[in-house]
Amino acid sequence: MVRQELYIAVPNLFRCPISLDVMKSPVSLCTGVTYDRSSIQHWLESGHDTCPATMQILSTKEFVPNLTLHRLIAHWSHQLTVPEQEVRVWIEKIKSENESENSCVDYLVKVAKFATGCEANRRFLASYGGFVEAVFGVLNRKRRSEIAVLESAVRVLNLIVNENGVKEKLNRLILNTYNCLPLFLEILREGNLDSKIGSIKILDSISLDNESKRRVLETENLLSALFDYLKLAEDQALNDAILSILINLSVYRSVKAQLVELGMVQILTRILSDSRTQILTVEESIKMLSIVATCSEGRLALSEEASCAGRVVERVMKVGKTAREDAVVVIWSMCCVYKDARVKEAVVNSNGLTKLLLVMQSENEGIVRKMCGDLVKVLGKASGLGNYQTKTAHIMPY
Repeated sequence: MVRQELYIAVPNLFRCPISLDVMKSPVSLCTGVTYDRSSIQHWLESGHDTCPATMQILSTKEFVPNLTLHRLIAHWSHQLTVPEQEVRVWIEKIKSENESENSCVDYLVKVAKFATGCEANRRFLASYGGFVEAVFGVLNRKRRSEIAVLESAVRVLNLIVNENGVKEKLNRLILNTYNCLPLFLEILREGNLDSKIGSIKILDSISLDNESKRRVLETENLLSALFDYLKLAEDQALNDAILSILINLSVYRSVKAQLVELGMVQILTRILSDSRTQILTVEESIKMLSIVATCSEGRLALSEEASCAGRVVERVMKVGKTAREDAVVVIWSMCCVYKDARVKEAVVNSNGLTKLLLVMQSENEGIVRKMCGDLVKVLGKASGLGNYQTKTAHIMPY
């Protein structure tokens, strides 16, 4: 069977630089870059004051609708409109176990293109009786098929996985089907980039509680396979998907220890050191560090890779509020709780005192501000400044 291309031809201009989805309400910042309204609002409300694409400091956080682009997207979306009855025929064909592999892929590719058209299309598919079960059935009954069939099914499921009730359905279907989880590992190893990302996102989505996370983790060689791809740094979107699922699965101490043993701290240091790393990847990397820092193996690795703390300090004022808090937790844990001399030195050498004073200035009363106060005192002594005064009226960034 000829392997078919599964990517949908969406013009890059129509994709939001943050979500990478087709924009529903395009708006432009003062930098001239256009984003989907919901994505940029979430970015700004998370405490950022920069343009995500250019990292320029924003002179104003106001944005204006990009009406021309909105009309172009609407026209393009209209061209994707398919009669509902035709879509129903495709779905019934997918449900049929009598379809050949070629036909099955053809119908799945058509459904994927339909799903890419708009959110209403995805809602229709997710709510269509038996649709999720039918696509999962393709995975299950075609497990010995060529990889193109599996890629097609994963593509469709990933497009609708965030619709109401789909995660829960897939959780039940995948975890209750014998030997299904290894199938996603096969796709991760042999599929194209799109299906690799899709398979990871589906596994991440079905890891809804500790029991489902345990079941996913029992998939032989899954962690090492994920880590191998993270180490290769093949694609930023792939890295983001891997970091997301690893953060989700790291609820057990044994998982944290295994990740550290594989070299997680060294990989995160490399990611944070790369100026080309996108902000989402930076924030996920800092979150992962805050998790591994809670186990002794992680703290030892952070001590041995002391430059990692320096990279965290360099990023602390360039990330959102949640990631900034995670960064402070990592530094505070290593410097104040575990009193690691090498990490203290790396933080001081990275201008950590000034950065932490800036964080204090931006925080209201709370645990993060208190941690920063503790750090300033400890690092002040480490840098030879003695009993550093933390009640500074105003610190100007530079």
